[in-house]
Amino acid sequence: MQTLTTLNLGGNGIGDVGAQHLADGLRNNTTLTELDLQWNQLGNIGTQHLANALRTNTTLTTLNFAINETRAVGAQHIADLLRTNTVINILILIYSMCLSVLFHTGTYHINSI
Repeated sequence: MQTLTTLNLGGNGIGDVGAQHLADGLRNNTTLTELDLQWNQLGNIGTQHLANALRTNTTLTTLNFAINETRAVGAQHIADLLRTNTVINILILIYSMCLSVLFHTGTYHINSI
């Protein structure tokens, strides 16, 4: 039986509503290790849905959140996620509007930002 370990949704423009549906699917996922959500027009609300869903995830190690529209509020959701989920160790935020806010939150268990 094959299981999905990598999901690349980059450039699909899923937005906040799509993020909510994705979060519903991720909430109980136990196989995904890499999730690429770059360039998806994700704002603060979509980020909140995803962060809440991934808070207790024990398999996802890499999250690509580059080139999204998340700002300070969304960055706080990501920071809160990283305080409780220590499995994610690679977070990609290239050209992200929330990078500087997240960097100053003290979330430093990440191997690569």
